[in-house]
Amino acid sequence: MNGPLRQIPLDIRLREDNGFETFLAGDNALALAAVRSQAEGEGERQLLLWGAADTGKTHLLQAACHQQARRGAPVVYLPMTELVDADPELLQGLEGLPLVCLDDLQALVGHAAWEEALFHLVNRLRDTGGRLLMATRDNPRHAGWRLPDLRSRLHWGPVFRLQPLDDEGRLEAMRLHARQRGMHIPDEVARYLLRQFPRDLSALMELLERIDRHSLATQRRITVPLVREVLRSGLDRL
Repeated sequence: MNGPLRQIPLDIRLREDNGFETFLAGDNALALAAVRSQAEGEGERQLLLWGAADTGKTHLLQAACHQQARRGAPVVYLPMTELVDADPELLQGLEGLPLVCLDDLQALVGHAAWEEALFHLVNRLRDTGGRLLMATRDNPRHAGWRLPDLRSRLHWGPVFRLQPLDDEGRLEAMRLHARQRGMHIPDEVARYLLRQFPRDLSALMELLERIDRHSLATQRRITVPLVREVLRSGLDRL
């Protein structure tokens, strides 16, 4: 990521494993297809994803960024929960990029200066032909935006509500994540972890990585007792 991102006084990094190939679509196949098409410079110029935490919104936005990078095209990813205290002028000049990804728009609701800056960015991107991919937790039709015209701008393109994976989907997501790391996770371990972390899939993936590191450091196979040891010792919080 380059260009305007250099103005941001934060170390914003993309997860390397957040690619389209590691996204389990479940009931979100249409959203996945739309985002992938946009990231390849085709399809819709503006997309908005919404849904509860842990439904894959950030994963899709970062996958689009990775795809753009592979195409040699500049892109910017901005997590607004981390930037809401910054100057809204941060959005100035982004219309010169072929793709802008804005995550966690709910953080901007009620912030007049940010709402106006977002409103103008949407307009400028539409004028320049740039592409905009956004994500928010709240239903955009019912969010408390103070700027009425902003709500209509957010619906200039398709809006997708992302659905969470069911238990079998979460198990497959764990297996896929483990395979990406060259890690073998027995079925009984995967199901044990799912019982311990029934809702927070992102925390579960981070725990898997820590378990893998502990397994390698101790030269032990991944078993339920080893996982319990990691949890008891606090290694899951390192």
